[in-house]
Amino acid sequence: MTRELCDLSIIELRNLLEKRKVSFSDITNSVVKRINEKEKTINGYISLFIEQAQELAQKLDKEVKDFNNLSILCGIPIAIKDNILVKDALITCASKILSNFIAPYDATVIRRLKENGAIIIGKTNLDEFAMGSSSEMSFYGAVSNPHNPELVAGGSSGGSAAVVAYGGAICALGSDTGGSVRQPASFCGVVGLKPTYGRVSRFGLVAFASSLDQIGQIARTVKDCAILLSVVGGWDSADSTSVKLPEAADWWIKAIESDINDIKIGIPKEYFVSGLDPDVGKAVTNMIKAITPHCKEVKEVSLPHTQYAISAYYLINMAEASSNLARYDAVKYGYRAKDCKTLRELYEKSRGEGFGEEVKRRIILGAYALSKGYYEEYYGTAQKVRTLIRNDFDNVFKEVSVLITPTSPTCAFRKGEKITDPLKMYLSDIYTVPASLAGLPAISIPCKDRVQGLPVGLQIIGKPFDEKTVLRVAAWLERL
Repeated sequence: MTRELCDLSIIELRNLLEKRKVSFSDITNSVVKRINEKEKTINGYISLFIEQAQELAQKLDKEVKDFNNLSILCGIPIAIKDNILVKDALITCASKILSNFIAPYDATVIRRLKENGAIIIGKTNLDEFAMGSSSEMSFYGAVSNPHNPELVAGGSSGGSAAVVAYGGAICALGSDTGGSVRQPASFCGVVGLKPTYGRVSRFGLVAFASSLDQIGQIARTVKDCAILLSVVGGWDSADSTSVKLPEAADWWIKAIESDINDIKIGIPKEYFVSGLDPDVGKAVTNMIKAITPHCKEVKEVSLPHTQYAISAYYLINMAEASSNLARYDAVKYGYRAKDCKTLRELYEKSRGEGFGEEVKRRIILGAYALSKGYYEEYYGTAQKVRTLIRNDFDNVFKEVSVLITPTSPTCAFRKGEKITDPLKMYLSDIYTVPASLAGLPAISIPCKDRVQGLPVGLQIIGKPFDEKTVLRVAAWLERL
């Protein structure tokens, strides 16, 4: 099967551009053509900037004469999750309450993309305010899986993963709070990277759970994810959680091209227990067997507090969501209900009509967890458990370089299968949540084997700010 330009990687496209075999417009038009073919079925985008994208591509065709010192992302069509601000464009968070709000400024990651000449092709669909694991909880309708439209694309960055998978963008940005980049990447058969908390600026990312949110990268290859990270990552004075690191700009190139014969790999026994689909477990195990002869050591390890991760995570994220979403009061911006006679009625009706069911559920439960008499019992206890989980990782990383686990206990499931059972939906994140609680870098890559034709994700978790090693191992596995 002949691949179109929209199916190629950043590296492949750059090689073609430098050899003058294609133009910037050729690449953009290929992506637009694929969007026109697939988008009606997949529903991966909320907003599209096709005219602006084509104009920028034509401008680059005229202006670029020399590729020396030109960013590798120049002219590459990139999709952006619709909870990241792009100046003068709608920023909806897939919610009715923000359906008419225009972003007044660019997020730091968007400014860096624009400075590098990237072409922003559109804003992608998601679970409302990034609260979900299937991208079904959107005011703009569910996202379909490109491999089978009857299945979910995963969440909450389902739109970003789906459009990259079908060729509606070369790569994309998403946000990962408890697995929202890695899990949809697993379901859609692409690569999804969650950097260490503090590696990428959150300035301009609409807050959900501030101590967990991190902007992540989605692409078709590990190297493309690394390229995207190298451009959008780095210290930002506008984000108090951003960390300044003394690293060269080309660290990712050296990391990915390195061998893995010095790497010790840990296999957490708590991730291979009942609840894991046997076929998914087999696909991951086969990958582990393939890598074993080529690394220094593979050993079983234990993360004993893993069983408490989901409970702690949802208490923390609901509490922080309740606090962050208090700003949507129908006074400063966003949806405002009509015919309200009192301020209280304005708040109640606007928020009642503007928020979806899952968002309301999390606000209510989060407010309860933070209420007087319950704060220490619920939120305080969850934070103590979070520390225990972080300590588990610290102890294990004294023995191994990275951990390998499944990304999700199952492949993509059918639409509607879990939407009426929130607890079952929350358990979709059981393997991705612990790394988020500990603020660790983690990546999901597709396994070689599939289950009934569907992709299976393998997760690699690394030490804080050790994306180098995570990417090395991921790239080696990808070459299998």
